[in-house]
Amino acid sequence: MNDHYDVVIAGAGPAGGQCARDLASRGYDVVVLETEAEDEFPRQSNKSTAGTFPSMMASFGIPDDVVMQYTDKVVLESPMNHYVRDQPGAVLEFADFKRFLVSDSREDGAEYRFDARVTAPITEGGEIVGVRYNGDQEVYGDIVIDATGPAAPLAKKLDVVDLKRENHAIGIEYEFEGIDIDRPGFADLRDAMMLRLDHNIAPGGYSWIFHTGEDTAKVGLCYIQNEHHSRYATDGFGIDDYLEHWLETDPRFANATKLEGKMHRGSAHIQLPDTMHTDRFMAIGDTVPTVDPLWGEGINKCMQSGRVAAVAADSCLKHGDVEPTAENLEVYDTLWHRDVAPNQRKRLLMTQLLYLAPNDRYDEFMRDLEQLDDEVLAKANRGDFTAITRLFHLEDVPMLAQFAKQRFGSGLLP
Repeated sequence: MNDHYDVVIAGAGPAGGQCARDLASRGYDVVVLETEAEDEFPRQSNKSTAGTFPSMMASFGIPDDVVMQYTDKVVLESPMNHYVRDQPGAVLEFADFKRFLVSDSREDGAEYRFDARVTAPITEGGEIVGVRYNGDQEVYGDIVIDATGPAAPLAKKLDVVDLKRENHAIGIEYEFEGIDIDRPGFADLRDAMMLRLDHNIAPGGYSWIFHTGEDTAKVGLCYIQNEHHSRYATDGFGIDDYLEHWLETDPRFANATKLEGKMHRGSAHIQLPDTMHTDRFMAIGDTVPTVDPLWGEGINKCMQSGRVAAVAADSCLKHGDVEPTAENLEVYDTLWHRDVAPNQRKRLLMTQLLYLAPNDRYDEFMRDLEQLDDEVLAKANRGDFTAITRLFHLEDVPMLAQFAKQRFGSGLLP
């Protein structure tokens, strides 16, 4: 094995794997360090619901054989109502997807070292020059990239990220068979990805059913551990308790059976990034963090993050006399804010307001969605203020006042 590469990447998730694909395809010497053993990968890191859209599949050349089910609609549920929108999508087998990224980048020359737990950066003269892993093993690179997610062993020690616990989202998911996918009284979930807003199931968050074929589906929930969760939480309940409560009270699960070995847990931080790079170093994916705060979309965002980091690395490495200084890697931050997560501040504010609303307002929200045209909804989703105001009613004024008090009084967001 070499001890020096053009780029060293810590983490073989969607961000790290895609970054390796792009860099290896350009002919750079790339090594990826992954904590898990190769014969088990990605058992421990198989943590995503893996719902995505055709734009991601096409943009990154993802093959059909990692797809469990193509879907044709998105369903939003509230306790007593629902809204259906035609929207093509795909539910991936996340483990197969991650293994594809590894194999595809290997074909272009990327090297992977499994069983390689990254512990610390190696620095010289205040700059990172390599990575220490498994205690005493070392590897060096012109550029180092942290794609390890919330663990962030390199980014934290370099003071590039500051992941705040009060904005920490946690999630749990099982895969089931025997689900009543088209239950009378509920939306038809055949070929659908469904998100449910219901504080009795996911206080300060949302739950989901993603159809994966016939009577099978991915079922889970997540919430952000903040004051919105505390406001609606049930005393003594943890995330497993909420999921069990949903399974016991929703008739669609009356005859459902958990599939063995198909339980996933995950976490992400929901906050604005500060810095994302420094000299010879970039943090990508959920290390930043990158997940969309409003609907939890992670795969496409992480892949885009890996791609723009590869562009930034290439902009330095293709010129032998351009050092990868913080100034020369600034294009990464620019592209991230322009292409990966535009309007992130607005989306965080929309997320906080959404989870502040009570259950009966969610029922009314579904009726509001039915009355608005697609263009208005698309603009609202992008953070257009005028479009967003069309979702509010006069009776929302007390809730908005409470939101403003929290927003400006607690320093919830910078």
